[in-house]
Amino acid sequence: MLYIGVDLGTSATKLLLMDESGKIMNIVSKEYPVAYPHPGWAEQDPIDWWDAVRAGIPELVQGFDAGEVRGIGCAGQMHGLVALDKDDQVLRPAILWNDGRSEKQVRYLNYTIGREKLSSWTANIAFAGFTAPKILWMRDQEPELFSRIDKIMLPKDYVNYRLTGKFTTDFSDASGMLLLDVEHRRWSPEMLKICGITESQLPKLHESFEAIGTLRPDVARELGLGEDVVVAAGAGDNAAAAVGTGAVGDGRCNISLGTSGTIFITSGAFRLDQENALHSFDHADGGYHLMGCILSAASCNRWWSEEVVGTKDYPSLQEGIDLADASTSLTYFLPYLMGERSPHNDPAARGAFVGMRMDTPRHEMTRAVLEGVSFAFRDCLDIARKEGIEVSSSTVCGGGAKSRLWLEMLATILNVTLELPQTEQGPGLGGAMLAAVACGAYPTVADCAGSIVRIKDRVQPRAELVEGYSRRYEVWRGLYPALKDSFSKMGE
Repeated sequence: MLYIGVDLGTSATKLLLMDESGKIMNIVSKEYPVAYPHPGWAEQDPIDWWDAVRAGIPELVQGFDAGEVRGIGCAGQMHGLVALDKDDQVLRPAILWNDGRSEKQVRYLNYTIGREKLSSWTANIAFAGFTAPKILWMRDQEPELFSRIDKIMLPKDYVNYRLTGKFTTDFSDASGMLLLDVEHRRWSPEMLKICGITESQLPKLHESFEAIGTLRPDVARELGLGEDVVVAAGAGDNAAAAVGTGAVGDGRCNISLGTSGTIFITSGAFRLDQENALHSFDHADGGYHLMGCILSAASCNRWWSEEVVGTKDYPSLQEGIDLADASTSLTYFLPYLMGERSPHNDPAARGAFVGMRMDTPRHEMTRAVLEGVSFAFRDCLDIARKEGIEVSSSTVCGGGAKSRLWLEMLATILNVTLELPQTEQGPGLGGAMLAAVACGAYPTVADCAGSIVRIKDRVQPRAELVEGYSRRYEVWRGLYPALKDSFSKMGE
C-alpha cells in the first residue's frame, strides 16, 4: 500500500510517496510566490496551494501503481486565515502565519480583553501570527468582505476541502487559531463572540489521524487515483513534523530548524506555561505539547548568505568558524528579521548585528547569525526548564540541520543531544504516517512512529564549551531589552 504526505509550506508544497513500511518512494516539490503588499504583511493565493497539489500528485505517482494509493495526509503552514463566501470562492488572499498587520488587534485582545481570560479560554494569549487577530483585522478593515464570510479555515484545510468536499480541521492546527479551548478540544464560545463569528462558520474538529472522507469523484479522476482514497484530517506542520521525527507520546522533543524555528515538547497531559511565552497546543497523536516558535531561523542564514553576501554556497561561508573560538568573538546577532513570537511576542522587533569592530571578519558575522538563532531556541527551552520540564535530547529536522557546524553549536548552546532521523522530510512524512493510521495500517500514531522512524546520527554537546556559550548567551539575552524601545520607535 502507498500513502501520500502533503507538506504545504510557505514557499512550496512538497509531496511525498511512502509505502507501508515507511520507505519514501518519491518526492515532488511545487513552488509558488508569497506577496508582501505592505511592510510586515504576507499573503498567498489559496488557489496556488490547490494547483500545486493538482499538478504534484500525478507527477508523484507516475511510474507507480496509483491503485495502490490508500490515503493522503496533509501537513500545513499554521495560522493562515482562509475565508470563503457562500459559493466557496476565496474572498481575499490568505493572511499568513508571518504576517504582522494585526498588532492593534493583538493589543486589544491581550490588554482590553485580558491575557488571563484568553489563557483560561484557549490556553494561550494573542500573537500577531494567530488567526483570531486576523479575523478581527478583517472585521475592522474590510467589513464588506467580513460580512460575506461563510467558511473560515486554515491552509491545509482548504486543500482537504477541495479534495473531499468536507469542511474540517484538526485539533493541532486549530490550536493556533486562538479560537480553540485547547484543554477540552472544542471551540471557545467566548472567543467566537469576541470575533463576531459563529461555530457554523468554523470547520468540524477531528483528531489528526482520523479519516475525514474520500476523494471527490471528479478530483479522483483528475489526480488519477481511486475514489476510495482516504483523506486524513492532517495536522499543523509542526505537529506533523513531530510525528515524522517520532516525537509522540509523553516527554519527547523535536526542534525544527526551517524557515521559522520551533521547539516542540510533547506531553500526555495538558499543561500550561504560566508566562504564556510558549504555546500550549493539542498534538497530532491525541495528546498535548508546549511549543516555542521563532519566526526567523534558517531564513536568517539564507538572508545573510544570499541577500547580503550574495552566495548560495553555505559551507564556504562557514569555513574558518571554530566553535572553540566563541569566547574571543565580540559580535552578536538578533534574529528578529520578521519580528518575534516566542518569547517576546513583539512584531516590532528587528534583526541587529551588535559588537562589530574594524577587524571583524565575515566569518565572525556568519557565526553570529548561527549563534543568534541558536540562542533564540535557548530562550524558549529555558522557559520550559523553569516549568520543571527536563529535555536532555531532541530530534531535529529542517534545512538548517544540514549544517554539522550549526548542529554542534545548537547542541552545545542548549546542552542537549540532537538526534537526526533517517529522513529530513518531517512534515511530509508525518502527513503520510497520519494517512496510514487513518487507513488502519497502524492502530495508533505511536505504533506507526515506532515502526517507521529511525535515528541515523546523534550530535552531542561539546561539554568543554557549554559554560563559555552560556556566558555568551547571557550577554546576548540582554540585547533585546536594551533595543526594544528603539525597535518600537522605528515604525512610528
